Amino acid sequence: MDFTDVSLTALRVFRAVAEQGTFTAAATSLGYTQSAVSRQIAAIERVAGTELLERRRGGVRLTAAGRVVMRRATTVLDEIEATARELSGLPAQSGTVRLGWFPSAGAVLLPRALAALRHTDPGLRVVGREASTPALVRALRAGSLDLALLSSAPPFRPPDTETPPLALQTLAERPLRLAVPAGHPLARGDFVDVADLRGQRWIAGPSSGEDRLMGVWPGLDERPEIAYTARDWLAKLHLVAAGFGLTTVPVTLAPAAPPGVRVLPVQGGPQELRRLLVARLPQPPSEPVTRVAAALRAAALDADTPTPPSSPS
Repeated sequence: MDFTDVSLTALRVFRAVAEQGTFTAAATSLGYTQSAVSRQIAAIERVAGTELLERRRGGVRLTAAGRVVMRRATTVLDEIEATARELSGLPAQSGTVRLGWFPSAGAVLLPRALAALRHTDPGLRVVGREASTPALVRALRAGSLDLALLSSAPPFRPPDTETPPLALQTLAERPLRLAVPAGHPLARGDFVDVADLRGQRWIAGPSSGEDRLMGVWPGLDERPEIAYTARDWLAKLHLVAAGFGLTTVPVTLAPAAPPGVRVLPVQGGPQELRRLLVARLPQPPSEPVTRVAAALRAAALDADTPTPPSSPS
């Protein structure tokens, strides 16, 4: 086999497919057609002389050979990026950590951690992106992320079934909260009784095949009325602020709630918890990865400082 015939485009496409989990999602992320993605994957597998992706119902998974190619492809693509950075005259870095995070972590927790690192480790570069938990796990397995912030709801299970298992550290375990329009009758107190949630209108996330509806208080004994669905947490909160319904939020989002929203605890039923995790591959981490993980842990602890709820307007 002669990998000198493999183009950088093919390597980028291969990495995207490994991270996204499907040819369709990779094509969308790259702005390519699905047939163009398929051709690039066929070309790189032809050079490798073996299948690099196991085609399964609902997506693909790296084979043993695919993991080898992914590890090397990531190194090559990272070096190309570093070369472009150096030629642009940007300062050298003391280390680069590739971090992924679930959407709501980017509102409060991530900025706190990055701001702290800017003071303690100004030469440390953190790059990365927001994604869903399954996409973040695939990116970790593919070797294109060093760390990932994950969120887990009960029943708490490992984020994947691959071996060896990912190294997981629980940063926090906090109750879910309810976002209520400031002018809503439920916003008058310091908490909401679960019995008062019957008959309410909800702003939910789009269905992802899970049993639970994200955005609706878990365990309601009725079919909830979904007023709107939105993927972005900020859009959901602004719909709440405009009075169109209620939605659930992790407690870490309370400081980021826009005017017109109160974020309140719910009493009178089982407390629904959310677990915040940092995940990495099981091999010993590098020093920069250790420093970023420590900053995330400190930011999570700092977020435990109580924040007064927003006052009604």
